Amino acid sequence: MQHDALYYPSPSRRMAAFGTRGMVATSQPVAAQVGMQILQKGGNAVDAAIASAAALSVVEPTSNGIGSDAFAIVWIDGKLHGLNASGPAPQAATIETMKALGHANMPLHGLLPVTVPGAPAAWAALSERFGKLPFADLLAPAVALAEQGYAVTPVAHQMWDESFHTYSAYDDAAFKPWFDTFAIEGRAPRPGERWSSTGHASSLRAIAETKGRAFYEGELADKIDAFFREHGGLLRKADLAAFQPEWVEPISTRYRGHDIWEIPPNGSGMIALQALGMLEQMGAEGRDPVETLHRRIEATKLAYVDGLNYITERDAMQPSVEQMLAGDYLAQRAGLIGEKAVDPVHGNPIMGGTVYLATADGEGNMVSFIQSNFHGFGSGIVIPGTGISLQNRGASFSLDADHANALAPGKRTYHTIIPGFITRDGQAMGPFGVMGGYMQPQGHVQVITAMLEDRLNPQAALDMPRWKWTKGKTVEVEPHFPDHLAQALARRGHHIVKLADTISFGRGQIILRDPASGVLCGGTEPRTDGAVLPW
Repeated sequence: MQHDALYYPSPSRRMAAFGTRGMVATSQPVAAQVGMQILQKGGNAVDAAIASAAALSVVEPTSNGIGSDAFAIVWIDGKLHGLNASGPAPQAATIETMKALGHANMPLHGLLPVTVPGAPAAWAALSERFGKLPFADLLAPAVALAEQGYAVTPVAHQMWDESFHTYSAYDDAAFKPWFDTFAIEGRAPRPGERWSSTGHASSLRAIAETKGRAFYEGELADKIDAFFREHGGLLRKADLAAFQPEWVEPISTRYRGHDIWEIPPNGSGMIALQALGMLEQMGAEGRDPVETLHRRIEATKLAYVDGLNYITERDAMQPSVEQMLAGDYLAQRAGLIGEKAVDPVHGNPIMGGTVYLATADGEGNMVSFIQSNFHGFGSGIVIPGTGISLQNRGASFSLDADHANALAPGKRTYHTIIPGFITRDGQAMGPFGVMGGYMQPQGHVQVITAMLEDRLNPQAALDMPRWKWTKGKTVEVEPHFPDHLAQALARRGHHIVKLADTISFGRGQIILRDPASGVLCGGTEPRTDGAVLPW
């Protein structure tokens, strides 16, 4: 696999970036510049991550915003810390209410799938615990970008245009503020066209001045509450005021001499850990690229059906995280991987779908951070005059009362966004992540195996052609995925579908640190407008 990987066609010919004093990798060059400016002003990796995340809410509103959720893994002072800033369902959100409103399943757009957004609280919590610079200084660049405007990038335009047509299909007054805020002359902004939002700038300024409380208890909370009451939504100021992000212990699995870390459920990072754990149980891979791909796809499928069946809030999960990551259970699941593709079914461990960024500073601190609206701009709901585009995370809830992820008031849903981190022998190697809805755990498996098994550098790992399991034996592949490998996988029973576009295969960033020299090596996503800036 190692030699064949060198001959895979790549969507970019970018070289890996190297630095010694710091590094920022994001999906938008302007946001990466913001993070780097913060580092050069004396901020640490946490400060740079917060500033970049706030800037991304402006320059890539197609994927995230002030109304997003967020997760983070932070390495600081020789220890890993996890932050879960995904918000719960409103207290008024019940299965009975949804069914009374005529829904057999959770809607994807509109007011009803909006849960409490966690991103502003995540920024404030990270700053309070680990930041060096004043919180208002970190959001100031994003305020300026929103106020003065910036030139829309090509991939952002593509996603913007898709959302414009999606929301145009709704004949509902609640969607009008989205068009008032994000459309230019009745269309999505074009590549290179300037877009600005004074409302977005005003909201960011209020969040900066109050360390996030304006969003949850103040003027912005009042505006959100009033809009939801006017248009028949369920979210209320009391739901916002009750929210606090949760500090959590990351969970891990062993893979090729490294520890791979993810945020525990309700995040879906456990899927990636299960897949990597199965591959670890199967031992070292050979040199047959078809066998290697087949094993990785099958392990991912088996992990994913487990995750979709069991993952919800950790306290409500049965089986437990520990049972699902147990070595004997992963060995049992790995034993199901044979010569042919299988139609995966979840196991029983009880015996008897974004923007991602990575930052690092010269002191060894590193951050893996992700925030997301879920689907594109999210719910399509924008609070008038604020620039606040609200996520639609509640769409992942089930309205089946017997399902593990059944909707309930105050419950957090299964979450697709997952930051990752690598350590070895108790030392930080670095943050990694691949955004893109249900592609994310699959992207984690692919970049980790590319780096730790195939021995590719971060940029080469991100450049590799990707595959994406969707259901049953169906695997979608990118347009530049080698035909000979696709045909060989088809002979093993996989239903291979080659897509014309690469945007659905995730967009990642990676920064690795050599523990001996402190040198940083980073890669950025060729499938988006990304940048990795070294210092």
